[in-house]
Amino acid sequence: MADRMQLALVTTIWDYRSHANHMGERFLNGYPRAGRWHRPEMDIAAVYVDQVNDEDLRRRRAETHGFEIFGTVAEALRLGGDRLGVDGVLLIAEHGDYPDNEKGQKQYPRYEFFEQILEVFREDGRAVPVFNDKHLSYSFEKAERMVAAAKELGFPFLAGSSLPVTYRLPPLELPLGCDIADVLMVGCGNSDAMDYHALEAMQCMVERRCGGETGVKAGQLIDGDEVWRAGKERRWSRRLLEAAVARSDSRSGVALTDGRPQDLAHSGELEELVASPAAYLLEYNDGLRACLLMLNGAIGDYTFAAELRDGEILSTQFLLPAGANVTYSACLMGKVEEMLMVGRAPYPVERTLLVSGTLERCLESRLAGHRRLETPELAVRYTAPAVSQYAEAVE
Repeated sequence: MADRMQLALVTTIWDYRSHANHMGERFLNGYPRAGRWHRPEMDIAAVYVDQVNDEDLRRRRAETHGFEIFGTVAEALRLGGDRLGVDGVLLIAEHGDYPDNEKGQKQYPRYEFFEQILEVFREDGRAVPVFNDKHLSYSFEKAERMVAAAKELGFPFLAGSSLPVTYRLPPLELPLGCDIADVLMVGCGNSDAMDYHALEAMQCMVERRCGGETGVKAGQLIDGDEVWRAGKERRWSRRLLEAAVARSDSRSGVALTDGRPQDLAHSGELEELVASPAAYLLEYNDGLRACLLMLNGAIGDYTFAAELRDGEILSTQFLLPAGANVTYSACLMGKVEEMLMVGRAPYPVERTLLVSGTLERCLESRLAGHRRLETPELAVRYTAPAVSQYAEAVE
């Protein structure tokens, strides 16, 4: 047991529906990998939970698995001693009772927890890999400081959504260095939580274009009838919407013609099904334009389509299978385990930095009367991994 890696879990809340449960459980009980049940060669040794509710699971899990619960982040990282005592940190600050800001963002204390982790690293003269669940912060400035600190202290830093690493139907990987002409993503869910997932899923595809990622030049968030008007003005592509929606397994209310589903993207039913559409319109520094459509009421999954410069259209669904196992979180924890084992993040944290800032600026666009906002601060440069890192089915 002493030879196994020891982890600290720093989280906002731990109940059945929380990310702490979905993700932390992978290091307590294991997860499916390559068609078999896999148990990581590491243990959660210490836990800090910021908020406790009536459905709290931390003590029950501690009794079963033998980890200790501590009252501060520093105590958890030091295992109650006076020096850093763990080999990695899981920072999972999603869910819990935290205030919203004027942009509608839940102010989870990811940055504040990260600062406490950094304080231990600096005081003890040693740093270990850190995983941060979802966006780095509701504030791009805070997110920038997090990435800069990781580089300064030289520890592996992985963050982001599960969508880039879940299964894809079909298993699509855009060629590295491809020439992309147009992009459209379709998603569903509430703002600041699920639109983040959709934006990062889109980003993990477009970052593979020729020239690498150079950042976002401008962003705009529109909603209501303006979304459909933008489509008629060709600010987003109906052709790509058709390709993306065709990959959905959850199309609702689709009329049947001769026993076959009608074309939802062109039938006019989409406007009837979606009461409150939203469109995130992005322009990248290299001229690429991309659109995320949030279409609650029409679909219940996340699909993507791109047109390459030669006219070829490619599309896929980012699979979020239902059920208690939440397989997509297992895919993400597999990447965390990889980072902890090899001491290197499998894909750049700059992806999450760019998407964190893009979401914040688009929400600011909504506050500013849905105006297009120039975003020179989002000139985030990075190179996509050679391999896309998404999960593939085992035959």
